[in-house]
Amino acid sequence: MRYLKPLMDQNFLEYASYVIKDRAIPDIEDGLKPVQRRVLHTMNEIDDGKFNKVANIVGDTMKLHPHGDAAIGSALVVMANKEYVIEKQGNFGNLLTGDPASAPRYIEARLTPLAKETLFNAELTDYIDSYDGRNKEPVVLPCKLPLSLLFGAEGIAVGMSTRILPHNFNEIIKAQIAFLNNKRFKLLPDFLSGGVLDAGEYEDGNGKIRVRAKIEVTDDKVLTVRELPFGVTTESLIQSVQDAVNKGKFKLSSIDNFTAEKVEIELKAQRGMDAEKLSNLLYAFTQCEVSISVNMLMIQNNQPTQLNVSEVLRLNTLRLKDLLKQELMLSLEQAKRKWHQRRMEMYFIGEKLYKKLETCDSYEEALDVVRKAVLHIESVLPFQVEQNDIEKLLTLQIKRISRYDQKESQKELDKLKVTISSINKSLKDINGYTISYLEKIKEKYGADYPRRTKIKSFDEIRARDVAEKQKVGWDRKEGFLGLNVKSGSTSFYCSAYDKIVVIRKDGSYQVIRVPEKQFIGKNAISVEKLDSRKVHNIVYWEGASQICYAKRFRVEKYILDREYYLFPNKKGAKILHLSHGDGIRVEVSFVPRPRLRKSSEIYELDELAIKGIQARGNKVSGKSVQSVKVITDRQEESGTPPSPEVTGKQDVQQTLSLPEESELY
Repeated sequence: MRYLKPLMDQNFLEYASYVIKDRAIPDIEDGLKPVQRRVLHTMNEIDDGKFNKVANIVGDTMKLHPHGDAAIGSALVVMANKEYVIEKQGNFGNLLTGDPASAPRYIEARLTPLAKETLFNAELTDYIDSYDGRNKEPVVLPCKLPLSLLFGAEGIAVGMSTRILPHNFNEIIKAQIAFLNNKRFKLLPDFLSGGVLDAGEYEDGNGKIRVRAKIEVTDDKVLTVRELPFGVTTESLIQSVQDAVNKGKFKLSSIDNFTAEKVEIELKAQRGMDAEKLSNLLYAFTQCEVSISVNMLMIQNNQPTQLNVSEVLRLNTLRLKDLLKQELMLSLEQAKRKWHQRRMEMYFIGEKLYKKLETCDSYEEALDVVRKAVLHIESVLPFQVEQNDIEKLLTLQIKRISRYDQKESQKELDKLKVTISSINKSLKDINGYTISYLEKIKEKYGADYPRRTKIKSFDEIRARDVAEKQKVGWDRKEGFLGLNVKSGSTSFYCSAYDKIVVIRKDGSYQVIRVPEKQFIGKNAISVEKLDSRKVHNIVYWEGASQICYAKRFRVEKYILDREYYLFPNKKGAKILHLSHGDGIRVEVSFVPRPRLRKSSEIYELDELAIKGIQARGNKVSGKSVQSVKVITDRQEESGTPPSPEVTGKQDVQQTLSLPEESELY
C-alpha cells in the first residue's frame, strides 16, 4: 500500500498536467490549444491554394495529435465558423440554429489570406518531435494576432477551467496601436450572433456579462427576435419560451420561426398583454437574456495563469514587436548576403578574373587565384570572404558571364542598398514599424469584421418583479390553500417567486412555496405573503395557567416547509391575539376572582422591543387572562365596547385576518 500512494500521486499529477497544458487551456503566446495549432500547421503544410477535404486534413493532423478524428474535425469546424483563419466550403453547420456540420468527407477548407500572412514563418518556429517521434510539430506558432481574444476559448481541465469571450478584430488592432502609443485602451466582447451587451460587471476578461436578444416590436401584439445572445440558438430560445409558457409565466398566441440566413422568430401576445410588458417577461424568464461568467485562464511560461484582457493584449503586442524585429533581422541578413554575392560577381566578371583560370592546372589552384583577387575588395564587403563564396564564383556559367550587364548589375546593387537602409531604419524605430504593420493589416482586412454586438447598459429585470400575480385561495373550513382552491375561500394574490407564511392556533408556523393545492390544517389562523420586514404582534397563553405573554417579531430566517413554534413552551400554549404593524392597543380581560379590583387593562404593544421569533416575550400580567381584544381610537372616544373580531392593521390584498375570536376557543 505504501508503494501504491506515491504511484497514484505521480500518475494523477501527470494526467492533470497533460489535460491542463496539452488539451484544455490555450497558450498565451499564440492563443491556441494544441489541437488547433496542429490543425493549422497541417493545413499550412499541405496548402496549395486549393480547398482540401476536411477528412484529408483530419487524417494528416492525426500524425501529430494523439486522439480520435472526431476531436480534430470538431476543432476545425469551430475555427472555421470563427471566420478568421479558415475558409470553408460546404455545410459547416449553423451557429444560429444549432444545426451540426456535415461529415468531414463532404466539406472542404483552406487557410484564409489573413492566416497565411499572420500565422506562419518556418524560420521563426521552434519544433519538437510529435507524440510518436516520426514527425515534427511547432511548439507555438509565430502568430502576429492575439487569437485568444479573437477566437475566445472554453476548456475544462483538472481542477480548473477557462472561458474567454471573443472580441472584435478592428478593436483589438486599435487597442494594440493605443498600447504602442502609450495610450489607454479598453476592449469589450463582440459576438457573431449579435445581440445587446451589458458589460457593467465585465472585469477586463473576468467577472460576468449579460447579453440580450435584439427584439423588435413589429406590431401592437407581435415581437420579432432579430439577433440572439451569445451561445443561444433559435432552437434553444424557442424551447425556453415554450417552457415559460407551459409554466404559466406568460401567455402567447403563437410562436413562428422564419429563420433562414438571419434570425426571425415571431412571438404573438395574447389579448391584454402589451409588447413592452411581454419583452420584459421574455428577458426575465427565457434565454432572450443570459448571464455569462468568464474566467481568463491561460498557459504562460508552462504554467496555468490567471490573466486579464489588458495583460494578454500587452503580452501579444510585445511578442508581435519581437517577431517583426526577428523578421527584419532575417531580411537584413538575406539582403546583405545577396549584395555581398552580387558585388563579388561584379568584380569577378568586370575584372575578367575568369580568364586567369585558363592557366590553372588544378581546382585548388583556381580557388587560390580567385581568393587572392577577391581579397582586394574585401574591405567593402559586409562579410568576410569564405570558401563557399569562392566556390559560387567558380560555378558561374559561361552563358551568364557572356550576357553580363555591368549597368544592370549596379542598379541591382543600388536597390539592395536602399532595401538595407530601409530595414535598418525600421529596426531603429521598431515601435513605429509595428504600428505601421498593424494599420496595414486593419486596412486590408478590417472591413470584413464589423462590430456585430451592440454595447448598452440596461436595468436588470428580476423575475420576481415581473412575474404574473395569481390568485391564491384559502378555504378556512376545509383547511386547503393553493392556486386551485376556489369555492368557499378567501383569496389574495402572489407570484410564483413569493413565499407564504402559515400561522396556526397552537403557535406553530411554516414558510411554504405557493402551492397548487395543499392541506395546511383547519387550525390555521393566518395565511399571508411573506415579508421579512413586516412586524408581527402576538399575545398568547403559556400553558394551562392562562398567564399571558406578548412580543413583537419578524419572520426572517427559515427553512422551507419546516415546522417552527412562536414560543419556547409549546405545551398547552394558545394564541389570543395576532396582528401586524404599529399602533396596536389591546384590552386584556382577566379571569373573574373575588377581590379583583380591575377586570381589564389596556396594553400598548408598541412599547415592546422587536425580538427573535422564538423569544418568550414580556409578561402581560401576573393575573390569569380570559381574553384579549383590540381597541381602536373610535371605540376609545365613544366608549363603545371593542369588536370581538381581531384584525390588526393589515393589507387586505396580501394578508388574511384572524377568524372571529369565538373560533379561537
